[in-house]
Amino acid sequence: MFRDGMSFTLLLTAVAGSLGLALGIGLAVMRTWGNRFLKTGATLYVNTFRSLPLVLVIFWFFFLVPFLVQWATGSSRPVPVGAVWSAMITFTLFEAAYFCEIVRSGINGIPAGQSQAALALGMSGRTAFTNVVLPQALRNMLPVLLTQVIILFQDTSLVYVINIIDFVGAANKIAQRDGRLMEVYIFTAVVYFVICFGVSSIVKTYQTRVMATGSASGH
Repeated sequence: MFRDGMSFTLLLTAVAGSLGLALGIGLAVMRTWGNRFLKTGATLYVNTFRSLPLVLVIFWFFFLVPFLVQWATGSSRPVPVGAVWSAMITFTLFEAAYFCEIVRSGINGIPAGQSQAALALGMSGRTAFTNVVLPQALRNMLPVLLTQVIILFQDTSLVYVINIIDFVGAANKIAQRDGRLMEVYIFTAVVYFVICFGVSSIVKTYQTRVMATGSASGH
C-alpha cells in the first residue's frame, strides 16, 4: 500500500508540475507581452488562485464541476469528473498561478539587450523568446521552480478530501489497520524529510553554482 500511495504522490507531482509549468509559462507571456485583454485575464486568473486555499479549490472542483458540466451539456444528472482527474486538473491549474509568477520574474530578470540583440540578428519575437530569453530565464529560476515542486509534493497529501489514497493516505490506513500510529507516522515523516531535504540540498548546491558562475562571468 505504501508503494501504491507513493506512486500516486509522485505521479501527481510530475503531472501537475510539468503541465502547471507549461501553463504558467503561457500565463507569464500573456502578463508580460499580451494585449490589454490577455493581461487582464491572466492577472485575474493568477490572483484568484493565489488567494484561495488549495484544499478549497480541490473540494470545489470535485463537487461543483459535475453540476457545471451537467448544465453545459444539458445532461439529466451531474456528470462526474472522477477523483483522480479532479486532483490532476486542480493541482495543475493551481500550480500554474505560482509558476507564472516565478517565470515572469525570471523573464523580467533577463536584460532587455538580450532580446534586442536577437531581433537585430533577424529573429522573430517568438524565436527570440523561445531560443534566447526563455532558456536563460529557466536556468536562473530553476532553484525557485524546484522549490515550488517540493511544496507541490508536500501539498499532494490534501487529496484526502476527495478520498484518494496518496502516500499519507496509505500511511493512515496502515496505521489504523495495524494499530501502530506512532511508528507509521514517524516512518512517513522520515520519508518526506529525506526526499524534501535531499532535493532541497540539490537545489541549494545548484543555486550556489549558478551564483558563482554569474559572478565569474560578471568579472
